Amino acid sequence: MKGKAAKIVLVSLIMVLVGAFFAFDLGQYLTLDYLKARQHDFQQFYASHRALTLGAYFLIYVVVTALSLPGAAIMTLAGGALFGFIPALIVVSFASTIGATLAFLISRFLLRDWVQARFGERLRAINAGVEKEGAFYLFTLRLVPIFPFFVINLAMGLTPLRTLTFYWVSQLGMLPGTAVYVNAGTQLGQIRSLSGILSPGLLLSFALLGVFPLIARKGVDLVKSRRVLKDFAKPKKFDYNVVVIGAGSAGLVASYIAAAVKAKVALIEKHKMGGDCLNTGCVPSKALIRSARMLSYFRRAGEFGIGQANVDFKFAEVMDRVHRVIDKVEPHDSAERYTSLGVDCLQGGARITSPWTVEVNGRALTTRAIVVATGASPFVPLIKGLDRIDFLTSDNLWQVRELPRRLVVLGGGPIGCEMTQAFARFGSQVTQVEMGPRIMPREDEDVSEFIRRRLESEGVRVLTGHAAKEVKVEESRKVLICENDGSPVEVEFDAILVAVGRKANTDGFGLEELGVRLEKRGTVETDPFLRTNFPNIFCAGDVAGPYQFTHTAAHQAWYAVVNALFGQLKKFRADYRVIPWCTFTDPEVARVGLSEAEAKEKIIDYEVTRFELAELDRAIAEGEEHGWVKVLTPPGKDKILGAAIVGSHAGDLLAEFVLAMKHGIGLNKILGTIHAYPTLAEANKMAAGAWKKQHVPEKLLGWVECYHAWRRR
Repeated sequence: MKGKAAKIVLVSLIMVLVGAFFAFDLGQYLTLDYLKARQHDFQQFYASHRALTLGAYFLIYVVVTALSLPGAAIMTLAGGALFGFIPALIVVSFASTIGATLAFLISRFLLRDWVQARFGERLRAINAGVEKEGAFYLFTLRLVPIFPFFVINLAMGLTPLRTLTFYWVSQLGMLPGTAVYVNAGTQLGQIRSLSGILSPGLLLSFALLGVFPLIARKGVDLVKSRRVLKDFAKPKKFDYNVVVIGAGSAGLVASYIAAAVKAKVALIEKHKMGGDCLNTGCVPSKALIRSARMLSYFRRAGEFGIGQANVDFKFAEVMDRVHRVIDKVEPHDSAERYTSLGVDCLQGGARITSPWTVEVNGRALTTRAIVVATGASPFVPLIKGLDRIDFLTSDNLWQVRELPRRLVVLGGGPIGCEMTQAFARFGSQVTQVEMGPRIMPREDEDVSEFIRRRLESEGVRVLTGHAAKEVKVEESRKVLICENDGSPVEVEFDAILVAVGRKANTDGFGLEELGVRLEKRGTVETDPFLRTNFPNIFCAGDVAGPYQFTHTAAHQAWYAVVNALFGQLKKFRADYRVIPWCTFTDPEVARVGLSEAEAKEKIIDYEVTRFELAELDRAIAEGEEHGWVKVLTPPGKDKILGAAIVGSHAGDLLAEFVLAMKHGIGLNKILGTIHAYPTLAEANKMAAGAWKKQHVPEKLLGWVECYHAWRRR
């Protein structure tokens, strides 16, 4: 109770002081114009009463910063103008630090317990980081103020940072910036005429104000680099400008770009060039899906006026075609092609032994920079008895030659849904098991329910809310035991496909031994420039996250390798603002930007415009009149916040919305663009038209109606 009463008293006092500041317009006395007008009077008073003037100035400065009032920057300039560089620097340095610490303590006393109790789970990572390296974080913010100092004071009060640490780090961290401002104040104090504005000293001071954040940022980067690299011997010369580990999508793109800009680059791959996408992911899965879709068309022959269509197929021959497709694409990603482009392609297991050294096949390669692009592997959950059977994943699925009669697919994400539908169309009795309440949980509920109904209509048994607990093998009988609402559910199977997600490949090539940090989700920790905690080791693709798509891997690779090669001159932040993705079920599901669920979670106001493909001429003619185009926009505006398409070729149709969001094109311009007729792409224009119809200017149309009536007289 005493603590609560003290808080009430403190809040009341702060409100009174802040209220008085604004009510009596005390801010007028903390302006450059006022101080310049009274400069002569202040200097005379200071000459007669030095200690009193410095003391009053010190106390006012402490109060202003403690209450986070505007005017600290002007007071710093004024201090330089009135007292000169050394006295002002000393007084401002201590006054600003004491005031900042008081603001820190006020924030801690009034708000920390409430904030930590309410948001403690979300703040856990921040708290852990502050406890580990809070002093360095604060020092960086003081040198390069990303946020205003008063925001830093209040925010740090909510963290576990010790008060003494906050004080001395602030004292040191703010000193360089304080010196620059005080120096600028000394120069302003010397202006006696208009010509003084062009004095070299004043121009230099303002130049320092402009470039100081850049210099400080470079200094912070240098300090960080030296801290992490101090225990390693840097080579006197380097074999390569960059060594890329992993020849999947990210590694291939990074190597290609490096070679294109004439850097010397080595690409190391342990297994097969092309990585998962070519050998076990995108290429084989889409080839398999295509064959399954052809079977579904044969079964739908009656819809297209074809009375009878008999089809015979052998699953082994389908898988042969899958491998022929891989073989046809493989030359695009081959070592021969990349060698011809100027890349040194090396087969073998890579091991990073220092920030500048990578070992492969007993050879040590020295390099200026390293790009880690090692991808990801199927995640296999700990299910009792699973290790007793030869279960399938996306890695070994493509070696199957005999169609499983009864197949269990674990996982309701994109891979799980794609393979569920494909194998059901080949004739397997498929049971899809998903622990969550619905399949495709990253999509809106209408999408999840639509795909679920589609799978069930094709004979799939979809079990949501079922957690896989155990695999039992009894003679020739294999059973998966699931738990649903506390009750066991048995599912017999001949084969089981584990498709519950993927984990980053971070083991076995020296990251942990070197000290490269990992995220809790298992990916490599990177900054916005895709650097690890080692400034010359970069990361791209699935191993970096957060999106495990081939196209984002290629996207990240550009930033990683360009920053690795040219980061000393110019760095580029990876841009994740417009990331599309597609699930290749039939119909396809494609999305970019916000979903409705995400908009609600982030408390973003939005409107929904929806166009049903049942109204599109080409979709009707194709027999694909199922699905929709859904667009999210701000209320009353045509800016696209997100778009989702469910339908035939949804992934292709989405490209128009991706382009529009990337370049700020609204629905009005899509509506004003000619789309060929009859095409599926018209659906995007129809959606834009539906939005326009919802925003008809009724008042204007009323006047137009009157105008036309007048014209008929």
